[in-house]
Amino acid sequence: MDKILEQALLYDFYGELLTAHQKEIYEQFVLDDLSLGEIAADAGISRHDIVKRCARSLEEYERKLHLVEKFLAVKEKVSCIDEILQEWEEEKENPEEIIERLRKLSATIIEEL
Repeated sequence: MDKILEQALLYDFYGELLTAHQKEIYEQFVLDDLSLGEIAADAGISRHDIVKRCARSLEEYERKLHLVEKFLAVKEKVSCIDEILQEWEEEKENPEEIIERLRKLSATIIEEL
């Protein structure tokens, strides 16, 4: 997965668990697109520590909770459901077969949650 997308997802899921100061700095870097130098000068801290501490915290939350991993797995299965329905619309497959395929996918989604 693209590192920027990964960091954005981690922040979406776990950003509220950061301190207010960490959130402010991380948002300046990721959302406001400020350079590490600009943020470091503003906050009076080392540029090497700024985003790395926030990223480590977010990654640690993911290691413990796996919410992003589960979200991406469910998203992939929902995409498969869309593909099955698209095939059915185009080919008018046997409805029982479609129902069975959809039930299997929904069961795996429930297991992952």
